[in-house]
Amino acid sequence: MSDTLTLGCAHCGAVNRIPAARRADGPRCGKCKRPLFEGAPITLTSANFNAVVERSELPVVVDFWASWCGPCKVMAPVFAQAAGRLEPDLRFAKLDTEAEPALAGRFGIRSIPTLIVFREGRELARQAGAMQPAQLEQWLAAYRL
Repeated sequence: MSDTLTLGCAHCGAVNRIPAARRADGPRCGKCKRPLFEGAPITLTSANFNAVVERSELPVVVDFWASWCGPCKVMAPVFAQAAGRLEPDLRFAKLDTEAEPALAGRFGIRSIPTLIVFREGRELARQAGAMQPAQLEQWLAAYRL
């Protein structure tokens, strides 16, 4: 692992470089001063997707979901709890497929929930369907920094 990590700010889109060894020390965006990690999933939109997912050297786990989806509602608290436990070894983000159909289409989302692990915009892994907390953590263990 490099001595520094590049992370995009979900709030203003600024790209930040932080010391990798200090990512657990509450880093803030150099532009807007908001925390880069909040212990909760980031809401992705077409406006912040590039900064958060494509420019991040830290793996980003994206939950593709929709409000009408029953399994998505079951998965939401599991995903939020994982964000609280596993950040800053991973970043967690949610993308509403109804609000952002172009992004969902770009990644060929056919069923929801679908989780994709990205690093610097490249897809590393994909999992369709809701998971229990232990299953999710086991699946993500290979991608943690």
